[in-house]
Amino acid sequence: MANNKLLVNERQRDLGNFIIGRLLPFRKKRQVGPFTFIDHMGPTTLKKGNYIDVNLHPHTGLSTLTYLFEGQMEHRDSIGSVQVISPGDVGFMTAGKGVTHTERTPDHLRNNEEFVMHGYQIWIALPKDKEEMQPQFDFYPSSAIPTWKIDALRFKLVAGNAFGKSAPLQGYSPLFMVDIYAEETSTLNLRGQLEGEVAFVIVKGAIIVENESIKAGQMLISTTDEQCQIVLSKDCQLLLFGGAPLPNETHLLWNFVSHSKDRLQQAKEDWKNHKFPKVAGDDTYIPIPPNL
Repeated sequence: MANNKLLVNERQRDLGNFIIGRLLPFRKKRQVGPFTFIDHMGPTTLKKGNYIDVNLHPHTGLSTLTYLFEGQMEHRDSIGSVQVISPGDVGFMTAGKGVTHTERTPDHLRNNEEFVMHGYQIWIALPKDKEEMQPQFDFYPSSAIPTWKIDALRFKLVAGNAFGKSAPLQGYSPLFMVDIYAEETSTLNLRGQLEGEVAFVIVKGAIIVENESIKAGQMLISTTDEQCQIVLSKDCQLLLFGGAPLPNETHLLWNFVSHSKDRLQQAKEDWKNHKFPKVAGDDTYIPIPPNL
């Protein structure tokens, strides 16, 4: 593997009802473009009594992006948003100066039927001048997201700009997120199609880069935008993330992101002292880990 690339394996965590695989951040690379956190949820079969119930928790200085392949998630937040996110949809919550939210299995799926939950939760750091913006929630149904096909490759532009196209979701700094599926083994030429740092997240199947096979559960990060081409195996599904690095270094403390370590400490104390806004009708509370 060339020295301008990093290979990352998911670090799995058992959350009881399903397994999370964390891809970012890790020791050698804290961000890819503005992307600062990538969690892979499932695929896991959820049965009666075993549902997703992520209780009330806070965020500052970042946007969360939820993108599912299977299952559904109900998002509720302290600005009053209530939205069920289905496969192919994009839920995009911008925390700014501070927001709280919950993520739960919708009521209509809490029955005797089994279902598969599979998707990604992504955090995108805000640029310095947007860190204290007012919180907001944006929802993009799958039908509103650009899709196209080139030979045996199917593309979906989840966010930003890539391959000469623009998504409705632009974010707050130059970025891209593309979902690609190969109906047959295919070569994808990337030269001139993406700008900035690039991460290749293999959802299923494998890709070949410089004679190296990168498989499902792995992420390849290129620290240069001089990519030429990759080969996708038949039935490979690939997510491309990346963009321009933020000009100011950002720091991560639990669910908070900021250029200022003091601001992170303030957010931590505010959460411990119950100073964040709440989701209406929800008195749950996830305490900050004691070792932080």
